[in-house]
Amino acid sequence: MATKTTDGKAGAKKAAGSKPNALQKPLQPSKELAAIVGSNPLPRGEVVSKMWDYIKKNNLQNPENKREILADDKLQPIFGKPKVTMFEMNKHLAQHLK
Repeated sequence: MATKTTDGKAGAKKAAGSKPNALQKPLQPSKELAAIVGSNPLPRGEVVSKMWDYIKKNNLQNPENKREILADDKLQPIFGKPKVTMFEMNKHLAQHLK
């Protein structure tokens, strides 16, 4: 005898009736930010992930204090200063996402 499962039913109801939260809503990056993450609208979480990929790829973390990000020519217009902490980064990114 087959047993009843609820697989998919709860998830389908939630997905159909819910709005994307702030991290899931695609936002348009500014032209400065688009130079790093691309020009297509992206969810905030994906923007942060792409920023970290860029930072690590270009070795932009301060080796003495890994919480600091050293701005290169592409990051300088976004951050507005030569270095920021990883906690400040999201504040600066918010100004470049609409």
